[in-house]
Amino acid sequence: MSIYDTLNPEQKRAVLHDKGPLLILAGAGSGKTRVLTHRIAYLIEHRNVNPWNILAVTFTNKAAREMKERVDQIVGYGSESIWVSTFHSTCVRILRRFIDRIGYERSFSIYDTDDSKTLIREVCKYLEIDTKRISERSILGAISKAKDELITPEEFEKSVSGDYMLKKQAEAYKEYQKRLKASNALDFDDLIVKTVELFMKDKEALTFYQNRFRYIMVDEYQDTNTAQFRLIHLLASGINEEGEKEYNLCVVGDDDQSIYKFRGANIQNILNFEKAFVGTNVIKLEQNYRSTKSILDAANEVIANNIGRKDKALWTDNDKGEPVSYTLFESDLDEADSIISEIKRTVENNNASYNDYAILYRTNAQSRIFEEKLILKNIPYRIIGSVNFYARKEIKDILAYLKTIDNGLDNIAVKRIINVPRRGIGLTTIDKVNDYALLNEMSFYEALTRAASIPGLERTASKIIPFVSMIEGLRTQLYQENYDLTELIDDVLEASGYLKDLEAEGSDEANDRISNIDELINKLVTYVEGAEEEPTLSGFLEEVALVSDIDNLDESTDNIVLMTLHSAKGLEFPYVYVCGMEEGVFPSYMSIYADNPQEEIEEERRLCYVGITRAMKSLSLSAAKHRMLRGETLYNKPSRFIHEIPRYLMKINMPEKDFLTSFASKNTSPFSEYRQSQRDYKPFVAPEPKNIAGSNIGTLSYGVGDNVKHIKFGIGKVTDIIMGGKDYEVTVDFPKFGTKKLIASFAKLTPMD
Repeated sequence: MSIYDTLNPEQKRAVLHDKGPLLILAGAGSGKTRVLTHRIAYLIEHRNVNPWNILAVTFTNKAAREMKERVDQIVGYGSESIWVSTFHSTCVRILRRFIDRIGYERSFSIYDTDDSKTLIREVCKYLEIDTKRISERSILGAISKAKDELITPEEFEKSVSGDYMLKKQAEAYKEYQKRLKASNALDFDDLIVKTVELFMKDKEALTFYQNRFRYIMVDEYQDTNTAQFRLIHLLASGINEEGEKEYNLCVVGDDDQSIYKFRGANIQNILNFEKAFVGTNVIKLEQNYRSTKSILDAANEVIANNIGRKDKALWTDNDKGEPVSYTLFESDLDEADSIISEIKRTVENNNASYNDYAILYRTNAQSRIFEEKLILKNIPYRIIGSVNFYARKEIKDILAYLKTIDNGLDNIAVKRIINVPRRGIGLTTIDKVNDYALLNEMSFYEALTRAASIPGLERTASKIIPFVSMIEGLRTQLYQENYDLTELIDDVLEASGYLKDLEAEGSDEANDRISNIDELINKLVTYVEGAEEEPTLSGFLEEVALVSDIDNLDESTDNIVLMTLHSAKGLEFPYVYVCGMEEGVFPSYMSIYADNPQEEIEEERRLCYVGITRAMKSLSLSAAKHRMLRGETLYNKPSRFIHEIPRYLMKINMPEKDFLTSFASKNTSPFSEYRQSQRDYKPFVAPEPKNIAGSNIGTLSYGVGDNVKHIKFGIGKVTDIIMGGKDYEVTVDFPKFGTKKLIASFAKLTPMD
């Protein structure tokens, strides 16, 4: 029997398609990775495509690793020539070869989130931006959004007009990019942007990779942003032997699982794929191999309420399974206690293991109560989205040493370790060196090499010179013949005195840090032993920089997994709990009161769909009558998404009367009768905000036309007030910041006389 005979009819159609653009709409649990790997094997085996002419791109290292392992198993000899990697890893590989053509050195550093925060802090200080009025986070967000849309600092600056905040963001963007370039560094967004820039400016580089990658496959296509779309479009636009564009591009995705708009994902990339690539063949994978019928029916009912989607519905040959469980608790404390107790009871009865369970929630803040309950009951757990291993201080310190050795232009890395361990080099000295570097347009490290010549550093130069000598010595040693890269961290620890410092401290925390450094050494050894090409320090730093927290999830460890719904995409668990299903929590207040609520609510509904489809055997949904958020006790109705699941698909763990009452309000009657089909089932719709401007607004101490003061935006004039559920949306015109729409209870506006 051929391996292709094990595929279902639609999977087989997708695998055997070999020419022209192909869009595979792959529902959750429909075997998309299997399709991609079999398609690669088919192209090589039956269409004589060279392995090195194939590029397969996805979003996480975990997904890329799994795909590569499956390709190796199916293809065998020659599979090592196929590029199977993430978008960012693919771009790094391209840039290491050609980035010198756009003015960078090939030894560029990759800045992680913490590095970017440090750099923007320096930029704000230099530009005298008041970060209490315009936060560093908002500036970085604006820069990232601009890069996702391929907007340069110059273009951003031209679009600003008279908006004060945007003007400051534009100034910061320009200076931020200037300093990145001076440090020969790229942030994560730049990895994509600079590759696009390279291809736009250098036809030779573009043609090289168009000829190299005759067949391109993109996984999770619904998560691509504008820059990634442009990158793929450029790569796929090569000319065949007949002088025509073939677009041998296969993208796999599910618009119903597009949940990363906040990261720049553009759902229109998948919805409009056929327009961008004329002649596209569309194949739907709707058979689910993961979940029970009950779970899939619930998922289909919820997502059917979205308008902006392609028509499809999951189905399965699996058993019907248990109904979806729904419980309304008195409080968030009761919710956590009940869920943890139920899991513990089931595991102790030998009916499951802890690693069979996932607890999912809308925001990271919701994990605290679950953590406390788990600790009290001595249950092992793992939080995805907590402090990443590579974000720990000692790891960041050692990596900063390695970055300085590899790329002396990396100002952030050098500044981090110039006085770690303490060398008596204070902030005043660092500021003087930094000013000298800026004045003379050189890197911070180069300025350190001239410390004796810097005015005002006559006394402290003697403390800087040994540091420079140490770095130069380590750098010389690194490039000696027969030097073993695995020794480098040990050499850094000894030369810098870092390990000696921790050993002298002797505390439990210091011992933990030493253990973490040992783990970093293990990582370096693993990298060297597993490197497909000659292992280099740049290669190691690149691999470390591109690791995400989800890549480190060990599914064999017997822990309950806690994570946000966003982090859960791509994973599956036998038993799933989705908590905090309340209006204002999920969907969030921000989506309910957004300028375009329908679009935002649809994204939240897709997130709910993702959460539901993580479950294999059992799905439990829960809400609380009252919940503490941001120090305030909130009383919210159960989420509209609960109501969108027909009653016959659910097991309601409460009296029927209480269940119906929990949804009731004077504006809505959620269940006038039970619906037995999707056709006549009417989803719960939150009441439209009622404009009460000019009427008696009760608890508010101001009205339309009044001047009010905001702690961040200053004094502004109220132009509109809208009542929505249990809160007011207040529109205020601030002279310096423009018009803002604020939630009254959060904004805490005070009236001005």
